[in-house]
Amino acid sequence: MTSRFDGRICLVTGSTGIAAAAARALAAEGGAVFVVSRVAEHASELATSIGAAGGVASWLAADLSEEAGADGAVDACVEQFGRLDCLYNVAGISGCRFGDGPLHEMSAEGWDTVMTTNASSTALTCRATVRRMLEQEPAAGGRRGTILNMSSVLAVDPAPDYFATHAYAASKGAIEALSRSIAAYYAPHGIRVNVIAPALVATPMSERAQADSRILAYLTEKQPLARGPMSADDLVGTALYLLSDDARMVTGQVVAIDAGWGLSEG
Repeated sequence: MTSRFDGRICLVTGSTGIAAAAARALAAEGGAVFVVSRVAEHASELATSIGAAGGVASWLAADLSEEAGADGAVDACVEQFGRLDCLYNVAGISGCRFGDGPLHEMSAEGWDTVMTTNASSTALTCRATVRRMLEQEPAAGGRRGTILNMSSVLAVDPAPDYFATHAYAASKGAIEALSRSIAAYYAPHGIRVNVIAPALVATPMSERAQADSRILAYLTEKQPLARGPMSADDLVGTALYLLSDDARMVTGQVVAIDAGWGLSEG
């Protein structure tokens, strides 16, 4: 196993599914991981499992959609480990149960909840992270840190018959636009910002879709490389590449991890 993250401090938002797979992989490659989630039990269990496997991890329960929560999470990470090198923003919601859906049916509460939980939390956590990174002495090559944000194929490649969650798509489009803008601004300061945009992944958030036989049949053709939902581990290689110095010349990019979604009919 390589150790690309030896000595690196990595803050991961979210504590199940995609976030959990990445946190374990970062720790396995030598990173010290700070897990932040709304659900204390999930965050604690993930950090404990990383420690039991020989890694280094700590955790905090916080609402990152609130300014105090985002600032406090970054402060706690730096207080615990002394600095912050990598941020992987995974935490988010699908929004259906909050009133997201087709525009003519979507509630105002659904829009506000999804945009706040997905886009605002990303912006606030990035802001707190960038502030800390700007204070840090740059490493070799001028590197101060790297940020990886989470979008979705639905931001640019809708599937209206199966995923008519318009606030969710808008929140992910906002994350992509934000990420490009801050990548351009902070590149001279040695801070890289990229995005991954997955298709459907088998996680707790996508349980509704996984239980729908029509959607599963659709994904068999729409995601031909996976012949159905991808696994959280399918995203790990790309995520760790973008967070590591292997991608030291990559910033402002949106990388689709879609198992062929964008090339398939439907």
